[in-house]
Amino acid sequence: MIGKKMEKALNEQVNAEMFSAYLYLSMEAYFKSLNLNGFANWMRVQTQEEMFHAMKMYDYINERGGRILLKAIEGPETEWKSPLEVMQAVCKHEQKVTSLINNLVDLAIEERDHAANSFLQWFVNEQVEEEASADEIVKQLQLMENAPGGLYLMDKELGQRVFTPPAATA
Repeated sequence: MIGKKMEKALNEQVNAEMFSAYLYLSMEAYFKSLNLNGFANWMRVQTQEEMFHAMKMYDYINERGGRILLKAIEGPETEWKSPLEVMQAVCKHEQKVTSLINNLVDLAIEERDHAANSFLQWFVNEQVEEEASADEIVKQLQLMENAPGGLYLMDKELGQRVFTPPAATA
């Protein structure tokens, strides 16, 4: 059985993950408007990952006998000055999500909820990956500043990304 504090915190995280998906969908629309379809594809995959994360938490709450309480999702930003600014926003957002996940782990430890702590370790590891991926793109964009050919090549590369749901864990 899940405790009320953990149930409430995980419900809030479901909302945060759905907001992340909504934000990345908005970023996809921005990139589509610039005809940067590879960047748009990267954001589409990001959106799918965030929805996967939300549903993973949603399912966990249900499995532990909790109740899902969905709330309104805040509207995301819709305008940025450049692809670099978008990717810097992704980095900042992923750092925020990491802090939210870390707070959930802290709560699980405080509540002595070993099942939640174990469950959340997947997200801890996932956030390391999320931050590194976004940071790599930011650094590459910074290297190619004022080089449209580089942006073109990066757009082609990002267009190759596909969403692959993680394999079920035992």
